[in-house]
Amino acid sequence: MKLVKNDFLSRFRQVLTYRSDVRIRLGIEPERIQPGKPQQNGSHERMHWTLKQETASPPAGSLRRQQECFDTFREEYNRERPHEALKMSTPAEHYQPSERPYPRQLPEPEYAGCEVRLVYDGGNFRFGSKKVFVSHALAGEKIGLEPLRLDGERYWKVRFMKHELGVLDQSRSKLWTPAQWDKRQAEGKDDR
Repeated sequence: MKLVKNDFLSRFRQVLTYRSDVRIRLGIEPERIQPGKPQQNGSHERMHWTLKQETASPPAGSLRRQQECFDTFREEYNRERPHEALKMSTPAEHYQPSERPYPRQLPEPEYAGCEVRLVYDGGNFRFGSKKVFVSHALAGEKIGLEPLRLDGERYWKVRFMKHELGVLDQSRSKLWTPAQWDKRQAEGKDDR
């Protein structure tokens, strides 16, 4: 399994980000850093700092000129500038195309033993007569729901393919993220 490290994203209230659905369908799982710990993704944060300093401080006077700044930066950053983390070589010297071919058609999600719901354009899915927000990134995708416990159907585990999105509290029409749900369980806030 391949991983892509991402910011925690709690401030966006989204479980997934744009194109996460495609990555997950290709078997690439998102890996979240802890909230307030940008050092866990230090090299990525450093690249963004450098990008901002060299291309947007101050910003260019037009969108065309700004894009030119980004294009120049990308070329220099990847092909000319040596990187200490790469023992003073460039990223281009280490790049190798993937040996895994990109499929003509992405695999369809399968949800054996689950109730299946379609996520609509607004990032919501229907559960009973109510709408529940999951993520704009999943618009047009199918998700799976399975009862969390055998003693009732108030709580439902929600997932996209093998990726757990959270737990749906049917009585509140609220989707708790995995981190929120774990915290609630640790604090004994099960509301049974």
